[in-house]
Amino acid sequence: MAPPGLEGQYTVGVDFGSESGRAVVVRLLDGAALGEAVTPYAHGVMDTRLPDGTKLGREWALQHPQDYLDVFQQAVPAALKASGVAPEQVVGIGIDFTACTMLPTTAQGVPLCFLPQYAQRPHAWVKLWKHHAAQPQADRINALAEARGEHWLPRYGGKISSEWFFAKALQILEEDPEIYASAERLIEAADWVVWQLSGQESRSACVAGYKAMHQDGQFPSPDYFAALNPAFADVVQTRMSSDLAALGTSAGGLSAEAARWTGLEAGTPVAVANVDAHVTLPAAGVVEPGRLVAIMGTSTCHVLLGEQMREVPGMCGVVPGGVVPGLYGYEAGQSGVGDIFAWFVKNAVPPEYHAHAAAEGLSLHALLEREAAGQTPGEHGLIALDWIGGNRSVLVDANLSGLILGLTLQTRAPDIYRALIEATAYGTRLIIETFEASGVAVHELVVAGGLKRNAMLMQIYADVTGRPLSILDVEQGPALGSAMHAAVAAGAYPDIFAAAKAMGQVQRNVYTPRPAAQAAYDALYSDYRTLHDYFGRGANEVMHRLKAHGRPAEQPAPQEVSPLDETGSVPGEVSA
Repeated sequence: MAPPGLEGQYTVGVDFGSESGRAVVVRLLDGAALGEAVTPYAHGVMDTRLPDGTKLGREWALQHPQDYLDVFQQAVPAALKASGVAPEQVVGIGIDFTACTMLPTTAQGVPLCFLPQYAQRPHAWVKLWKHHAAQPQADRINALAEARGEHWLPRYGGKISSEWFFAKALQILEEDPEIYASAERLIEAADWVVWQLSGQESRSACVAGYKAMHQDGQFPSPDYFAALNPAFADVVQTRMSSDLAALGTSAGGLSAEAARWTGLEAGTPVAVANVDAHVTLPAAGVVEPGRLVAIMGTSTCHVLLGEQMREVPGMCGVVPGGVVPGLYGYEAGQSGVGDIFAWFVKNAVPPEYHAHAAAEGLSLHALLEREAAGQTPGEHGLIALDWIGGNRSVLVDANLSGLILGLTLQTRAPDIYRALIEATAYGTRLIIETFEASGVAVHELVVAGGLKRNAMLMQIYADVTGRPLSILDVEQGPALGSAMHAAVAAGAYPDIFAAAKAMGQVQRNVYTPRPAAQAAYDALYSDYRTLHDYFGRGANEVMHRLKAHGRPAEQPAPQEVSPLDETGSVPGEVSA
């Protein structure tokens, strides 16, 4: 129940996704969303070329930081207008972001890609979470950590992902040392946008814990970084910060400039940055162990709370207080989910389905869902591996790729569509089983994100996992969670537990497993596990060989690394 005195008080939550940013004005009494607005990123995901036409290599995924500022300048005032709430009634603003998404900036926070001399340099731009071109650096990070017995490695399931902070930072150093030298800050985009709101640099303990190997109060040692590359030894001391801020605290007040952007009052408390997946748990009222929250969109993040520290193979990290105070927050994930379905619809659906969908006024996704929904488990005769975007958990290998087995001349587009959905459900089941085998219980699946609207997909997940599915009962779940953390940062609620109890939105047990379907999927899942281990655990390295063959010869090789002086500059050059 909400504490007294919250009538007429609101917060704003802003969720930065892969393709757009969403702002929501939320009532503190009950979590109701009174106004929403979405700003698509004008530059989208840059995975083939920069805005000026400069070509990118394979596995790159960049973004333009101006797109994030557009969200503050467009979506926030639009949501405020739609809500009818006066600026003085808004007591706080909070944000969440896809992670790890990082960028190099000057000491004042100016992105290097904003500087004309660096606009044509790919490493000056934002590296989106799904930038996988740093896999060689991630491989070395893992090999060295394992050889040295670094205590933090098991906290991340034994492997650091190419998606994470230091792999991307090391790639900048080794492939464009001038950009690295000019980067007076390397910073998560989550922290950077908070910096733009408050005018003060802050670093979230949550983001550092999950994406930058911050464990037991410290980052990996300078000796470890120096063993990777001598010029990397002082990356934390010169380009980051060890002063981390806890979730639910204030990063400062809204600056005068940000107040003009957003239409809010200067000085409005700005909450410390959060990760989009983690902030969704309190939005669904999940602040206790045993309820796995799957945030399903282009990718899926699986977040779970536990009372004890467990080392779970292939997870993306376990951090004390990383989601809510007093509990360990576990994260796992799948690199591609919605991205896989979108790839199939864009590239592999025959023209007659396009015509049929247009004639009925349906999207291709809706048509394929309808056509596939009438099938029984296994009827299409297919099984797939959900690695078209690589594997995040539990294999942590961006060089794995997709597979569809069982294709015949009778196979049709709805068959493949359903098989791809089933593959992602098998991947989620494997993650659940890995958690439970490590002593972290999972008794319920709570689904958030855009894919919760696909009823066939949801039922398949219930049948495959053998667990009831609850649904986050709002469209903009992460934005709601960010608004809740803003309420805590502003002092409207004493902690996130109280905010979640009053403001959380969830429908419990919307989908339950069907016994016959569950039994059929048990058998199919056994085949999935066989394929998963054969292609993913070293018995057959064909996927790695194919990926290597596919790399174009013109992809730029790492440049020779110049020694850096104590100022972080290449000798003889001046930092921007």
